[in-house]
Amino acid sequence: MSQQQIQPGQRIRVRHEIDRREGNWVQEVEGVVLAARPEKTGSWFAHGKDDKLWISRVRLQKDDGEITTIAIAPDTRIELLDTPESP
Repeated sequence: MSQQQIQPGQRIRVRHEIDRREGNWVQEVEGVVLAARPEKTGSWFAHGKDDKLWISRVRLQKDDGEITTIAIAPDTRIELLDTPESP
């Protein structure tokens, strides 16, 4: 699933896996999507929009109510857990 397919209200699981010499580090987060969009960082980057580095981010509300923002890397896996209810 790509970030372009993510819509507010969907429940997703985001999985990051980082290769390390000591063994891979895996982190998973589940929640309801509040927003999914590119956002600029404080870092300067030549020729980027507004001369900033833009990173794709997903804002989730976890089951315990915590709101978290996750940066989406090229190797991030996103899984749709269910679809939003139709009105």
